[in-house]
Amino acid sequence: MTLSNFAVLTPTQYLDRAAVTVAHRNAIIDGDLTFTYREFAERSNRLTGVLAARGIGVGDRVAVLCTNSHIMLELHNAVPLRGAVLVPLNIRLSEPELDYILEHSGATLLVATHEFADIAGSLAARRNIPLLQADGSDSAYETELVSAEPARVESDDDRTLLAINYTSGTTGRPKGVMYHHRGAYLQALAMTYHMGLGPGSRYLWTLPMFHCNGWCFPWAVTAAGGTHVCLRAVDPSEIWRHIREGATHFSAAPTVLSMIAEHAAAADGPTANPVKVSTGGAPPSPTLLRRMVKLNMQITHLYGMTETFGPAIINLWQPEWDSLGDQAAAEKQARQGVPNVITGGARVVDSAGKDVEPDGQAIGELIIEGNNIMLGYYRDDAATAAANVDGWLRTGDLAVMHADGYVEIRDRLKDVIISGGENIASVEVERVLDSHPAVVESAVVGIPHDRWGEVPIAFVTVRPGTEVHEEELVEFARQHLARFKVPKKIIFANLPRTSTGKIQKNVLRNATVDVIGQ
Repeated sequence: MTLSNFAVLTPTQYLDRAAVTVAHRNAIIDGDLTFTYREFAERSNRLTGVLAARGIGVGDRVAVLCTNSHIMLELHNAVPLRGAVLVPLNIRLSEPELDYILEHSGATLLVATHEFADIAGSLAARRNIPLLQADGSDSAYETELVSAEPARVESDDDRTLLAINYTSGTTGRPKGVMYHHRGAYLQALAMTYHMGLGPGSRYLWTLPMFHCNGWCFPWAVTAAGGTHVCLRAVDPSEIWRHIREGATHFSAAPTVLSMIAEHAAAADGPTANPVKVSTGGAPPSPTLLRRMVKLNMQITHLYGMTETFGPAIINLWQPEWDSLGDQAAAEKQARQGVPNVITGGARVVDSAGKDVEPDGQAIGELIIEGNNIMLGYYRDDAATAAANVDGWLRTGDLAVMHADGYVEIRDRLKDVIISGGENIASVEVERVLDSHPAVVESAVVGIPHDRWGEVPIAFVTVRPGTEVHEEELVEFARQHLARFKVPKKIIFANLPRTSTGKIQKNVLRNATVDVIGQ
């Protein structure tokens, strides 16, 4: 019997609703192309027919190598509407890395935008799977879309597989994180609520849509009836142009915020209207947050992982903090925060699994539970089991719990430096260095030392047009840190990054052996 008080939750429902409630509104702006919500829904539904004609059925994996584009937004709806599984490919990976993901996921179709035509053709030939070339009026994608009839598949289980998102794999082979329909539906709803999205919102796509399904914003913006403004490459000048022309929201890693704050366009002053910005992926320094606020950008600090559908914890701003000074407010804002409205809970526990004291000092591992937790790692039962403890997801991040229930990340477990038996949180040292007027950003790592086991070393990027010497920075650090936490060497360099913008500390650790010697 069909029950009137139960409905399967799937994020594609947001497009179905928008096609009725905001049908006339602009859904997507992608360069010279603009689609209303009626057109967006029609194209996505016809795309299910294209997939069906290509042999895609329930449970089949569809890999996509696409820029932030209308193609990627349509696939985020059409693939699950067909009952298939979306496999977003990181566009910055090498061909061997992409080939591994195609093989591991078992993808039977590859879709690519024109920017990746050559590598996609090579990958498809190597894997012996068909390639659907998108983009352009004469592309196979557009040609087949014209005559296709919708071929949707309805499901009665919202815990079925929606997508497989592969981790960056900085310490080994990437793992396939399995998303379910229910989690994506609820996570999108949480992002809509926390970021204040509505029909008048213009969401600028600075965040890669391939990363955690764009933190579920492909569905969140649609749920709100807002406009997706596609940005096919991260270009600070283009970001500023869109902001000056009315973008109301965007999401980005701290490294992108730094690019925006350092760009020449920032000298033109703050934006005319406030821009709501969500940031995560690495802890932003209070210094960077203060700079963004002065540009009239309202920062919401988020924390999450691929395994949590993106942001599971949010720095919920309290009204009484408005009266704080700039520094105190930025320090509040730099904390990761509290569970978002659909995250079940977050705890900080010691090695025995006991909750640490909520005093902002006791350090433990952050663990999370809720509907926005992955089903597990695809074809990796051992890793799935290792990631869980008594029904909670282990994050691998060290944190403290404050008395007000706000979590603050202190370091990755693998990034903690143990020097002479003392733990040094690299984040703490980085925040001090980043507060120096000449420093854009820094990364601190530990290197082996005969006497102390490990000692901290800092890699620093300096603001153009400024000059600072190693001795000056070391002395600056001594004024703010215990002596054992002060970097033993400062190396001025550009910081290597993963494809999603995170600093590659593993690369820096290896580099220090050659730079410093032992």
